Amino acid sequence: MILNESAAKYTGMKNVVGETIKWNDKAYTVIGVVKDVIMDSPYRPAMSTIFTYNPGWSGIITIKIAPQTGVSRALSRIEEIYRKHDPGAPFDYKFSSEEYARKFASEVRVGKLATFFACLAIFISCLGLFGLASFVAEQRIKEIGVRKVLGASVFNLWGLLSKDFVGLVIISFCISVPIAYYLMNNWLSRYEYHSDLSWWIFASAGIGALIVTLATVSYQAISAALMNPVKSLKTE
Repeated sequence: MILNESAAKYTGMKNVVGETIKWNDKAYTVIGVVKDVIMDSPYRPAMSTIFTYNPGWSGIITIKIAPQTGVSRALSRIEEIYRKHDPGAPFDYKFSSEEYARKFASEVRVGKLATFFACLAIFISCLGLFGLASFVAEQRIKEIGVRKVLGASVFNLWGLLSKDFVGLVIISFCISVPIAYYLMNNWLSRYEYHSDLSWWIFASAGIGALIVTLATVSYQAISAALMNPVKSLKTE
């Protein structure tokens, strides 16, 4: 008999390997302990499981195909042997990787939808930022011309127009991080086995938002900074 970690813990023994366990009026010797595997719902902890060999229990047979062997070739060979020993039963097969993936199909679907709508939200936000940067640059065009005449460099003017947007990004980051952490933590807590939310995830998101903002605003900011001040001040 082989036990998984949950079953070994359930016995209360420190070292269950080599012990004898009686089940269905038959004595079994524990020959090993394997790690817990999610075989049912990913939302619940792994169940205590025992693995035994009984030649009479042959409703389902699990076979590992050698990597160097083609799937179609292996299936035809398996079916040939199966028909030889049980010609009356239908030969039906499933791939364990596909069956396991179905358990997380809804999560994969949610992930794809979240990615799509996140990209759409970023695109719309960039359009709004671009328009707002154009408006701000137009409103301050004479100020930019005066500063450039007085010796301000392109970098100084770029920083002047970008700092307001950077401040807005920092404020939004401080507001969104606690909300995102709370929602993500509640979502992950539904799973018995899940990753932890590290600080670098939120830091990288903040840095990415800052880079996208600066990249969007910089075009208008640099264009305004490179403009000939004569054109912006000619009406004065």
